[in-house]
Amino acid sequence: MRAGPALNASTEAAATPPRAPYWNPRLQNHQWFKETELPQKPRQLHTVIVEYVSRLYNYQARLRMPKEQLELLKDIIKIHMACIKFYALSLKYLAILGASVIEAGTSESYKNNKAKLYWHGIGFLNYEMPPDMILQPDVHPGKCWAFPGSQGHILIKLARKIIPTAVTMEHISERVSPSGNTSSAPKEFSVYGIMKKCEGEEMLLGQFMYNKTETTIQTFELQNEASESLVCVKLQILSNWGHPKYTCLYRFRVHGIPSDHI
Repeated sequence: MRAGPALNASTEAAATPPRAPYWNPRLQNHQWFKETELPQKPRQLHTVIVEYVSRLYNYQARLRMPKEQLELLKDIIKIHMACIKFYALSLKYLAILGASVIEAGTSESYKNNKAKLYWHGIGFLNYEMPPDMILQPDVHPGKCWAFPGSQGHILIKLARKIIPTAVTMEHISERVSPSGNTSSAPKEFSVYGIMKKCEGEEMLLGQFMYNKTETTIQTFELQNEASESLVCVKLQILSNWGHPKYTCLYRFRVHGIPSDHI
């Protein structure tokens, strides 16, 4: 399926680089691309990729390939390639604001008697996170929306009508998880388009699996094309990675072509 420019379902600021999918402490002094270096037009993407490749060859020449430094280079390459893929999907429509959660079509939040003070197993929470947390750019440990059990759903109203082409799911890695594991991460999930102003027929756009052992940011091209432009999308979580009490969603984005660009 043809992947179009991306419309972000979140309220993030323009061109904020994604968190490094392969975080490594050895990379903390690595010089990342600045906001002004990111492409503003699709035709600039080729130039950016060429520049990435040039920089990576320079790393290779300087390091001379001792084993430890070779592993560092591989980590850098993986991060840069993940960033290239993300921005290729997000060009031009990254900063569209105004997406929101329709609570009437959303599962209840997870509650327990410690939620207001300390949420055991997540650690950094001192209050209950609302569902629209998944639309925010903050993906620090604990900054997630949790619902009871392993199955739940959330209804999102996009900023404008689009023909959706892909979705992105993001979670934290086990390396930064306060509990040392990510069993509450979503596993299998489905995405539906909702016709007629969020109250009509549901159309299955695709079913996917978030693999918690891979990159923290994972993008999935939709398997079924919407028959018309949509303003509402439902995310249906079908399973998690084993947590018996709740599932945590950190960030979810919808990519697509605005209807006025078709």
